[in-house]
Amino acid sequence: MSLPPEYATAHQFQFGDSPELADDLLARVLSGQKTATCGALRDIEAGEPMPQVGRRDVVLDGQGRPACAIETTDVTIRRFCDVDDAFAVAEGEGPYEAWRDGHIRFFERNGGFHPDMELVCERFRLVHIFERKL
Repeated sequence: MSLPPEYATAHQFQFGDSPELADDLLARVLSGQKTATCGALRDIEAGEPMPQVGRRDVVLDGQGRPACAIETTDVTIRRFCDVDDAFAVAEGEGPYEAWRDGHIRFFERNGGFHPDMELVCERFRLVHIFERKL
């Protein structure tokens, strides 16, 4: 599938760290349940691009195919232990306790976890759904 011209040079990424998690989180974006995400600041410092308000990124499905485009509406940096219930709910991964437990496991698999670790917390809106052949 070729992307529309306005997305040809957009940053492309998958949510999560497995094809299954990428598809699950993508479904939450497409349903409107997921309007936020976060990542370890250490990953940004290691070379991942920092989200920028107004930038549009292409979200890939678990097979690496473009599925949709999102636009960043807010970016904050906060410690893991300071993430509030409202942000956790916006991530679409359950109430705060479920969000916390899932993210602890995710960060432990991907470089380590500490309650004081800094996170890049991003809010976004869905702006385009690409046609995909499943």
